[in-house]
Amino acid sequence: MNPILSDIYSTVLPSAPFIIAAYAIVWLALLVYVIFVVRGLKKTEAQMAVLEEALAKREGTSS
Repeated sequence: MNPILSDIYSTVLPSAPFIIAAYAIVWLALLVYVIFVVRGLKKTEAQMAVLEEALAKREGTSS
């Protein structure tokens, strides 16, 4: 094997678990963020539906 490649591999490979862990943490944080955003969006949509229903009732009774 080329001595330069051997030196590069000996430098990179020992740090591979840390790189994999860093990527896993970033993906996990992104997944948690998306879950929170989707939950908030569903809650907001439910509140909008209630408000639209209340507005429709209010407009129906005032006419």
